[in-house]
Amino acid sequence: MRGKAEAITHGAATIINAIATGKGAAIGVDLWTKATVSINEDPGVVHVKILSDSSENPLLAQKTVMSVLKRFGLEKKYGAKVETQSNIPVARGMKSSSAAANAIALATTAALERNLDDVDVVKLGIDGALEAKVTITGAFDDACASFFGGVVITDNLERRIVKRFELPEAPAVLFYVPTKKTYTAETDVQRMKEIAPIVKIAYNEALSGNYWAALTMNGLIYSLALGYDLSPSVEAITAGAYASGLSGTGPAVTAILPEDKIDLIKDVWRSREGEILEAHINKEKAKVVD
Repeated sequence: MRGKAEAITHGAATIINAIATGKGAAIGVDLWTKATVSINEDPGVVHVKILSDSSENPLLAQKTVMSVLKRFGLEKKYGAKVETQSNIPVARGMKSSSAAANAIALATTAALERNLDDVDVVKLGIDGALEAKVTITGAFDDACASFFGGVVITDNLERRIVKRFELPEAPAVLFYVPTKKTYTAETDVQRMKEIAPIVKIAYNEALSGNYWAALTMNGLIYSLALGYDLSPSVEAITAGAYASGLSGTGPAVTAILPEDKIDLIKDVWRSREGEILEAHINKEKAKVVD
């Protein structure tokens, strides 16, 4: 057995939030999370260090490692030590949990020297996220966009990839990230389910390949439902973004834009409290780092 492995996965941004309908879409971005997993003979015990935010709860990492060990019937034989590091802000709607679960599940599988289909690795991360109660639907859309990159459209309830789009180019991505954290599991699910008929329209637009329009529609719909200010998205679109809208359950706002509009949209957002993160669309699959 290899005993130790490191994996890297990337972030994602919402195109369609799946909470309303159980179906969603997301796009990979090149923010990243790394996880190092060391297997030991301390059965059922998982020690975790979250190097980028030590205040965060280690439960997601613990549950994800255990979901992999259980997959191979090894939960009574092994434990692990986990270290994670990331440049994805936590609890802002930027898929930090999906990226972490993917990286930990992939690193644990590699450390055990076992082989799994990529989607099975993603599902083990989702099992960990559900057990840790950091997600409502399992976030299969976010997890797939994080793992595979590009645009991924999914049925989260069936854990099935419905369609993928490989983008011919990699537009720039800006995130306006307010300082306040918002945890997905604490949001008003009933309120979001009430907007399902409108969200379905946006989902169908994404399926048709109009994913930038879908992103904007979804962001505006969920912002209204959850009481977020629409003006950051409107400002970005007015300044030349292809699309802009709430990511996840917020509070982060995504803007997809051409390179020559980066400075302009940053200037528009700079007067707001919080930070602005710059990224690009990610096309690379998650991988084990040798």
